[in-house]
Amino acid sequence: MHPVLSSVRSLTWYFLVWLVLGVAVASVLAWSTTTPWRNALWFAIPVCVAYAFVLPSAYYVCRALPFTRRHLGVGIALFASASAVAGGVGWGICLGWNGLGQGLEQDWAGIVITPALGLALFAVAAGLYLSSLLMHDVLIAMDQVHAAQRREVQSLALAQAAELQMLRTQINPHFLFNCLNSISALTSSDAAGARSMTIALAQYFRQTLALSEQATIALEQEVAHCQSFLAIEKQRFGGKLSVDIQLQDLAQTALVPPMLLQPLVENAVKHGIAQRVGAGVVAIQARVQGNWLHLSVENPIEADPLRAHVTHTVDGLGLGLRNCQQRLRNLYGDQARITQHATTERFVVELTLPFAPGAQGVNR
Repeated sequence: MHPVLSSVRSLTWYFLVWLVLGVAVASVLAWSTTTPWRNALWFAIPVCVAYAFVLPSAYYVCRALPFTRRHLGVGIALFASASAVAGGVGWGICLGWNGLGQGLEQDWAGIVITPALGLALFAVAAGLYLSSLLMHDVLIAMDQVHAAQRREVQSLALAQAAELQMLRTQINPHFLFNCLNSISALTSSDAAGARSMTIALAQYFRQTLALSEQATIALEQEVAHCQSFLAIEKQRFGGKLSVDIQLQDLAQTALVPPMLLQPLVENAVKHGIAQRVGAGVVAIQARVQGNWLHLSVENPIEADPLRAHVTHTVDGLGLGLRNCQQRLRNLYGDQARITQHATTERFVVELTLPFAPGAQGVNR
């Protein structure tokens, strides 16, 4: 449907414009010829309103053969012939209405149409239709560009959603394999502990499936999820594993992607606790500074002077951290950052992302 015909409001404004145009045409007739003012109004206004029904057909002419599908010669021939036909229709409307007025035999009805005036009316009608064709051609081309942009945005969103889903499906088996290794290690030394850990793992994965269906969750839920993981690992490592969690009150309400910290905490246990002879502490911290949420996960490392005060990018990291980096890039673009650095005693992974506050008091 033509945009003008899509609503009563637009149609009303359209005909108001043509009424004004009719008054303008009457003024030109009265000024340039000997036509009385009332005769010019009686002639011009109905003719313009009637011709207003002709111009919308230009929309369908342009839609039938869009700019992208026609050659220059075809376009010129199409527009010239359509304008000539529309000019003839306009000329016919002028003759028909004027003939009706002259048939009334009233002083105020009908005008004298000379050959020069008739040619001018034909040219004006054809010119208006040509202008309508050009305008509709531009509007249709703009609509096609906007539609292509919308399709591109939708395709990009679908691609990002598919990539995020792929990253999630990579995280879950990665974690499962590590947990199964932990259970396997317990079966030979602590059968009851292995059974308890298996039950805790099943509960943990039920929670994981529930959280992964959401686009974002509160940080306190993500940290509680990490605590469930750490509780499973603590059954394996016992007193060797300690946890220190420090969350700023405002930071707890921040909305973050689910399973954001879990790969970092898993790496902290795998590379920090499992590799040590003595006990160690995995520390999780979160604070809000300005419009940014700062997260960090720390774990101890064995003393190694060669690694002291070295700063790294995320290139070359394991699957979990690479997935974390890719998810942040897809969700936040250049606004999020993940870095790591090591000293002789501690290894720290830091995340910085835009702070998006959620509801207060989210239940764990």
